[in-house]
Amino acid sequence: MATASDSDLTPLRGRRVVLGVTGGIAAYKAIELCRRLVDAGAHVAPVLTEDALRFVGALTFSALASEPARTSLFDGPDPIPHTRLGQSADVVVVAPATAKLLGKYAAGISDDLLTATLLATRAPVVVAPAMHTEMWEHAAVRANIATLRQRGVHVVDPEAGRLAGGDEGEGRLADPERIAVGVADALRRGGDLGGVRLLVTAGGTREPLDPVRYLGNRSSGKMGHALAAAAHARGAAVTLVTTTAPADLGAADLGAADLGAMETVRVDTAEEMADAVVGRFAELDVVVMAAAVADFRPKAVAPEKLKKHDGVPEVVLEPTPDILALLGERKAPHQLLVGFAAETEHLREHAAAKLAAKSVDLMVANDVTAPDAGFEVDTNRAILLYSPDWAGAVEELPLLTKAQLAGMILDRVAERLRGAEGTPNTSTRS
Repeated sequence: MATASDSDLTPLRGRRVVLGVTGGIAAYKAIELCRRLVDAGAHVAPVLTEDALRFVGALTFSALASEPARTSLFDGPDPIPHTRLGQSADVVVVAPATAKLLGKYAAGISDDLLTATLLATRAPVVVAPAMHTEMWEHAAVRANIATLRQRGVHVVDPEAGRLAGGDEGEGRLADPERIAVGVADALRRGGDLGGVRLLVTAGGTREPLDPVRYLGNRSSGKMGHALAAAAHARGAAVTLVTTTAPADLGAADLGAADLGAMETVRVDTAEEMADAVVGRFAELDVVVMAAAVADFRPKAVAPEKLKKHDGVPEVVLEPTPDILALLGERKAPHQLLVGFAAETEHLREHAAAKLAAKSVDLMVANDVTAPDAGFEVDTNRAILLYSPDWAGAVEELPLLTKAQLAGMILDRVAERLRGAEGTPNTSTRS
């Protein structure tokens, strides 16, 4: 079984999670989910339906969770427990979510504590359905799931496997580890960057040699596009300055479908990227320079295609604008600047020097010679280096998808914008 890394569950730390449990045979798995959420640092408030109590005991959850389990709208000291739970929650997760619960939630029916809490919260909601295959495939259930998705509810789809009564098929509750990751992902996308004006650069610049040839690099733009999509999903007003069209990302597209909802500026050269970024900088809160910007360009561009029969041309190079340094010089105290360092040797030393020289707040360094990280792949292995006034920590991350790494980088940005002090909330640091 795949195990979620600590980094996958980082958003759960210090967050208040309402855990709803309904009356399905898979209710026993919610006990393990409760434990995983607590171990990840969440404050867990369990809410069990009357049907859930036929399968599991409230005492078990009270012993494992952060506060006693609640089972009724009326039996307790709080006259309006659903309002308190809904308003105080950072996220609500229901696991297992039966067909009955999904139908009531989709229809807006609140006849117990859990459904009342679901209607009384503005926090992200995650449901993990579990039922027999025939029920999961029923048109009414599918319609209810579609309705909930349209309303922004996060659905952790069930898995195929052994079901109650010895049957096999789709409808088995997702593994608790996977549900916990789904809850963390919902928190990442829960709007913590609302109102933040954020610009991301993506792709590799192309510096023309003649009308058909250019000097470039192997950057695909996937990292930058993943960052833009993730920031937009978390509520930021995003501008994407990119050399790469969404269609160029191919089958492993990392969020290109979301790019239509943000300002997208297409550029080719470092000069064009500098104009697009520097001209907007004063109005921004955060800039993430994920693009691989060429350091040099041909000093002269041939007006016509260079011909082989004319011999080997002499190409004289000149430096391109150092966009990161220009931004560092202009950075206001409230602005955050995130840079990327793609290196082939002495990774940490070169990234640290770049961090200091260009007044960057956070430097994301990666070795682009690694076969599973860097250019043209869907995964990345990064080191995060923080400026001295941001605790000066160095955080080594495991191999992650670029979407996961984007989420982690934005976690750090969101923490900083909220005024978090001291060492970043990291799981591995040196």
